[in-house]
Amino acid sequence: MSGRPLDVLEASLDESVTVNLKDGSSYHGTLAGYDQHMNVVLEAPAEEEEAILGEIEVTPVEDTTIIRGDNVVTIKA
Repeated sequence: MSGRPLDVLEASLDESVTVNLKDGSSYHGTLAGYDQHMNVVLEAPAEEEEAILGEIEVTPVEDTTIIRGDNVVTIKA
């Protein structure tokens, strides 16, 4: 796999990701889509993942969520 950012996002489609934002908040969900501006679409994570995340300061998304690429610092797969 190439190390280019969009290639990494392509490989992470339909996988669980954590998105860290400039304001220090973090969101967790299933990567449903993205575009060339690094805008990302997250869907709600599986319920078993929510239990694990309860110990970490990460907010699982509850519904389809679009995060503007300008706010994204990192995306962890």
